[in-house]
Amino acid sequence: MPVFVGTSGWQYRDWRGVIYPDGLAQRRWFERYVKSFATVESNSAFYRLPRRETFASWRAQMPDDFVMAVKASRFLTHIRRLQEPREPVRRFLDAAAGLGDRLGPVLLQLPPTLQAEPGRLAACLDEFPADVRVAVEPRHTSWWTDEVRSVLEARDAALCWADVRGTPQMPLWRTASWGYLRLHQGAASPWPHYDDDMMRSWARRIGDTWADAEDVYVYFNNDPGGAAVRNAIGFAGIVGATGRTVTRTAQLRPSP
Repeated sequence: MPVFVGTSGWQYRDWRGVIYPDGLAQRRWFERYVKSFATVESNSAFYRLPRRETFASWRAQMPDDFVMAVKASRFLTHIRRLQEPREPVRRFLDAAAGLGDRLGPVLLQLPPTLQAEPGRLAACLDEFPADVRVAVEPRHTSWWTDEVRSVLEARDAALCWADVRGTPQMPLWRTASWGYLRLHQGAASPWPHYDDDMMRSWARRIGDTWADAEDVYVYFNNDPGGAAVRNAIGFAGIVGATGRTVTRTAQLRPSP
């Protein structure tokens, strides 16, 4: 199975001239995006959960090889703070069912003020069906314990690896049969690009942790100026050069 490489979101005005031709109507941006990449992380559901019909309309535009990861609603992670998860998880899954078999992992990004609550996390993960992959991105250092790691491992839930300016924001645990990486902000110029050396470091970490037969999802979240698009293309080329299977990307220059 491949390393899935894409971006976190696709609706950015400054991507005109990078991936979207000038004059292309915004309503057609997703149609263009799916021709350029084979995966995307939809973060719009975090702010406002789309209707099932909206997910279904995206599904209708996807090629056969496309998958969409979806960031779970902030109502579950930031307002409920993982408490009483049954109803928000069910509501989320009912809407995301519009994607059918194109639903990729679900991302639970936790608020930075939420300290470790392994019991809450376990109860929340247990609300997801076994065939739905869930990645968890804690953002408080209290989460780095053996108990939390065991909660994730027991449910084949991936600890989301995250990078800011070349620095891992968590321990590099493998907690699942698959992996998930988010690259938030590079340290290269122009901001917020990643340079090739840093992307090679992440490609090596992936290769050292997961076999080529195991899925790894990688999303660039450094969207300003089209950095995410260029870096995703460059990273896919770096991964492919190692001999590992990687999903298709647009034919654009990999660096500014």
